[in-house]
Amino acid sequence: MPRSSATNHELARIELLAGLPGETLVELGRRMEREEIPPGRTVVREGDRGDRFYVVFAGMLSVTSSVMGPREVLRPGDYFGEVALAMDMPRTATVSAITPAVIASCDRATFDELLRPLFADD
Repeated sequence: MPRSSATNHELARIELLAGLPGETLVELGRRMEREEIPPGRTVVREGDRGDRFYVVFAGMLSVTSSVMGPREVLRPGDYFGEVALAMDMPRTATVSAITPAVIASCDRATFDELLRPLFADD
């Protein structure tokens, strides 16, 4: 199956990314891998090494942690995976699809180059 990228139109609907310059969104979209996730599939597992940043285009995903239990439900427009990348630490939660979902992700190099400044104030 050919690798599918994300469109800048899809990325612009993610509030976090909406303020990025158009050319940055185009480049980000080119580098992001889009995937359809069936219900029940785990996308990231707590404690694993974090090497990708994700955005949610469709569906719902649950976020759970061993310490805090169920934490939240991610919906279209949400994102996850930034903590492990920005702070260079293991995944802080497990994220699994509740419904069929469409997500897109980028690797650490793309995150560092194009997205890290968005998290500089945290």
